Amino acid sequence: MYKVLLVDDEWMILDGIASVMSWNRLGTELIGTAQDGLEALAFIELQRPDIIITDIRMPGMDGLQLVEAVTEMYQDISFVMLTGFTEFEYAKRAMQYGVKHYLLKPCSEESLMEAIAELVGEKDEWTDQAQFVQTIQTNLERVLPHAKQYFLKELVTNKTYGAKEWGHFGELFGVDFRSQQVRMLLVEIEGEHEYLHLFAIQNIAEDVFHNPILSTTLGRHVLLIMEDKLPEKQLFHNIDEIRHTFTRYYHYDLTMALSEPGELAQTRQLYMQTISYLNHRFYLGEGSLIMERDILSPEEHGYSEFEMDQERLVAAIQAGHWQVAEDELKQTFCLLSDQRYDIFQTKSYLIQTFMEIIRLSSPTGMKEYMDRLPCMMESSTLQSFQLFILDTARDIALERYRQQRSRQSQMVQAVKELVESRYEDESLTLQAIAGEIYMNPDYIGKIFKKETGEKFTNYVLRYRMGKALELLKQDSSCTVSSLAEKTGFGANWPYFSKVFKKYTGFSPSEYKKVP
Repeated sequence: MYKVLLVDDEWMILDGIASVMSWNRLGTELIGTAQDGLEALAFIELQRPDIIITDIRMPGMDGLQLVEAVTEMYQDISFVMLTGFTEFEYAKRAMQYGVKHYLLKPCSEESLMEAIAELVGEKDEWTDQAQFVQTIQTNLERVLPHAKQYFLKELVTNKTYGAKEWGHFGELFGVDFRSQQVRMLLVEIEGEHEYLHLFAIQNIAEDVFHNPILSTTLGRHVLLIMEDKLPEKQLFHNIDEIRHTFTRYYHYDLTMALSEPGELAQTRQLYMQTISYLNHRFYLGEGSLIMERDILSPEEHGYSEFEMDQERLVAAIQAGHWQVAEDELKQTFCLLSDQRYDIFQTKSYLIQTFMEIIRLSSPTGMKEYMDRLPCMMESSTLQSFQLFILDTARDIALERYRQQRSRQSQMVQAVKELVESRYEDESLTLQAIAGEIYMNPDYIGKIFKKETGEKFTNYVLRYRMGKALELLKQDSSCTVSSLAEKTGFGANWPYFSKVFKKYTGFSPSEYKKVP
């Protein structure tokens, strides 16, 4: 029975929930109630509950503060949060402490029972997992290496046996080494792991295959030899069951290699065969089951010289065009995956590509990326190379893009400042400004429109009209010709009047009369 504590500052809600819920039917018992977080915390220290149902808003210590305090002390206590509609956003902050169940007040008996039932199910599963791991650890401490494991390790390494020894071991283990057809399954755990994990795989595999002929751990691998008598569909089902059972308890992926059928006396050859299969996960990916049929024949391999338009890739990154660079890289990795060039050749090419990319970074950035190179070189699959290089290229391309935007913004600001200082000059044009800042006028016009949303000429006219209005406010007796001359229209006061009316809706003389 899981113990439940109920916390709410409204005694009617406490009594209501306490009396209406069928606690025993849920596999729980209500061990107490509290009317605020501090009272609940004191209760928890005396009688540690498994589940806490708490209101979010309470005097003193509220529900969220209670969750934070309890989580720091006890990681295995689960929560159901009761919250009003307006408090829901505040309540969601409890997610960072693992709270998944939120019920809007007033909540129904069914919704509360459903939440508690789900928590009970999770706790049952946690208990099963803990018991499983404890069982594995207990077996590991109790079970010593036995004759079959020692024999298999010697068989796949350097030991050779004569006919007499084969007969002796055959009689000892109850197998016929010369005629019995077997297959070897080689399992490798991806990532850093402990011997406990290998031991767990061995135990799981022995259960799934109902005591195979031989099994052992060897370095980073688990070796399993079983009779070649299962239909292929059942064989694959068993292998999937090993993977599923292991990953249910441990968050590691498994890469496996399955040999072709052979005699027990050929165990060493089968071992070398499966070891060679594992190398092909570079293209097939971690978590694969690799067999002879998955490996390309020499005729199918891409042995032609691999070429890539690195200039296009470098230009895209340099210009900050990440989408173009990403498409180029993905096409390259797709081609590498399809053609499956020599692994050493592919790795060399990818390292070269990485170096070309990081040269586009700043000196400081390049040093940081160089420090990551050893990590990339340890990558065991094409996919991990792809993620590494894509991340690097994206970071540099986006940094280049930000730099480009910054330079463009600075250029636009410089143009605006020139307009502000020379708006009275009738000869002020985009070409004149471009000549002063040594840039192409078409490029300036394009960037100006992109950054400001309006054409350069429109901006200049709008700025001049603003200045004209300021002059009129300062001196309403100012003549149209004077306004035109002071705002860059020179002697062309008719054009000034036309533009003025377009922007204000009034002629200059009409505008003077506007109150």
